[in-house]
Amino acid sequence: MTERTIVHLMRHGEVHNPDGVLYGRLPEYFLSDLGHQMAAAAADWLAKNEIVHLVASPLERAQQTAEPLSTILDLPITTDPRVIEAGNQFEGKTFGVGDGALKRPQNWWKLRNPLRPSWGEPYKEIAARMKAAVDDAREAARGHEAVIVSHQLPVWTARRYYEGKRFFHDPRNRECSLASLTSLTFDGDEFVGLTYAEPAGHLIPESLRKKFAGGA
Repeated sequence: MTERTIVHLMRHGEVHNPDGVLYGRLPEYFLSDLGHQMAAAAADWLAKNEIVHLVASPLERAQQTAEPLSTILDLPITTDPRVIEAGNQFEGKTFGVGDGALKRPQNWWKLRNPLRPSWGEPYKEIAARMKAAVDDAREAARGHEAVIVSHQLPVWTARRYYEGKRFFHDPRNRECSLASLTSLTFDGDEFVGLTYAEPAGHLIPESLRKKFAGGA
């Protein structure tokens, strides 16, 4: 007899980042007031689920997002460096079409191969570490549910892996909003399906949805 296990991949809440820095793995980037509200909303949404294992990236914003759920369920937070944000050579900089970064010759070589991508951690490496973390979380929660609080690109890359889709994509089309849940269902060790939910979606003004769709 097989066991049904669900591993929820949660993206962290909004970060206080008034300068629009691509903060990546930099320390000292914490949730904004809205981000804390998002984390609380997600925790309330999950409170009645059979969650027995809680994991978070070591970065502050992920740890803070996990805290309300940890409190409600009285579960410790297991810190897993495998679910950290993707490495990015533009970390610490403002980077976008309108800020002049694409006009700087020193950046052109970094942008030479979007399929890999050449400016950061390869998609295949992100997928491999996320799968390993999901495997361990599934084993720890076998027959129940686990939550992994991570970041947009790792969550999205994991989703592409489980759906059997190519990793290269348009970042503007990611379905991975702030404090969202990408939930992977397993029958024993076999992946059988995926669902997506936005427990904090009501907190994001429609005018800001595109802004919040990107980022880490």
